Amino acid sequence: MARHFHFNDGGRLAAGYKGKAGDCVVRAIAIATGRPYQQIYDLVNNAAVHERTGKRKRGTSNARTGVYRTSIKRVMKSLGWVWTPTMQIGSGCTVHLRADELPPGRLVVSVSKHLTAVIDGVIHDTHDCSRRGTRCVYGYWQPPSTRQVRSLSPKVRQPENEPAPRRPKSFLEWLFG
Repeated sequence: MARHFHFNDGGRLAAGYKGKAGDCVVRAIAIATGRPYQQIYDLVNNAAVHERTGKRKRGTSNARTGVYRTSIKRVMKSLGWVWTPTMQIGSGCTVHLRADELPPGRLVVSVSKHLTAVIDGVIHDTHDCSRRGTRCVYGYWQPPSTRQVRSLSPKVRQPENEPAPRRPKSFLEWLFG
């Protein structure tokens, strides 16, 4: 039987942190990238400086207590990782947190209210967050060099000898060009 979970704190204990924290973002990024926990912790807190607050958003992100999506996006893009969505509004769950439904390699996977690292189909986290393989994956970050897209819908391939159909001109193209 293949192993689907491996306990990994991402280097939190080695960095000198004790106790429990809502640091899943820092932990997942540190595990997937192979960088030190403290380096990612500082990177996340520096990204939070650029956040704005609003009516629904109380305060800014914090590496220990929780990180908003905008800061996650800023950090992952600064590391050069690429986002691949697996859900759209109204599409329902198409990809679950299971090895057979995710591409191989190092991933930072977004599930409801949690981020986790998945390396070659094995969840690396402090707990098994897969809900027995039924937890829905919203999308995942992966390094650009290993990008393999798990598409939302099957794409129709164009035959190689036929040119792609031309798109109609927009109004401005028609008017000025």
